[in-house]
Amino acid sequence: MAKNPRLTRRAFLKAAAAAGVASAAGLQYARLARASQPVGSSEHRWAMVIDQAKCTGCGYCTQACRAHNDVPPTIAWNRVIAAGQVDGQPVFLPRPCMHCEHAPCVEVCMVGASYYRADGIVMMDYDKCIGCRYCEVACPYGARAFNWEDFTGPNPAVPQWGQPEIARRPRGVPEKCSFCVHRIDRGLALGLTPGVDPEATPACVVACPAKARVFGDLNDPESEVSRLLAQNPHYRLREDLGTGPRVYYLPARQEAQS
Repeated sequence: MAKNPRLTRRAFLKAAAAAGVASAAGLQYARLARASQPVGSSEHRWAMVIDQAKCTGCGYCTQACRAHNDVPPTIAWNRVIAAGQVDGQPVFLPRPCMHCEHAPCVEVCMVGASYYRADGIVMMDYDKCIGCRYCEVACPYGARAFNWEDFTGPNPAVPQWGQPEIARRPRGVPEKCSFCVHRIDRGLALGLTPGVDPEATPACVVACPAKARVFGDLNDPESEVSRLLAQNPHYRLREDLGTGPRVYYLPARQEAQS
């Protein structure tokens, strides 16, 4: 039986179109994969250690973050979550952005608005962001919050908890913790050491009255974060996902039984 020429031509055109789409998608994926890689190199690898045995759930970190980063009162970059009890004492789980080594938010961003700095900090270019919220959905830690409205009023955390140090973000973008990168960069330019000098250290770390948060450079074996991780049991949230978080937790400890 002779083949139907129309059917053959239609099938050919469908196959050609599918191949074209697949090729374009492959090129787009390759372009985004290249764009998501850190640009340049850095001698630093910043990380945060949070000691749950010391955290009292006071929320000072949340308020300091809100003031210094001018975060709207309707959202939070730095949450503190009640996480049960150990030996009858309440345990809290502070949860900033994890600044993952393999961040799902960066990998899904179609316009390169989420990206890695050379020192490992996961950043947002709010001018590039189109508000698709893919990054917010992809983040397994709930670290991003969508800015539904223009923030035009006074910040209730100012001046009690500090003064704004960066510009407010526009309506229609997901906001998130940046490890107070502006303080880090400004401090380094002045010859200060992040994690040691308060002016160069994330605001949440400086504000913690219990000293439950420590910040520093993992590439420096003498930094306090390196020392704490070398000397204490620790864990990271959802390590099974392979994201490589840069926020480490020292778990609440049970009192030794006599």
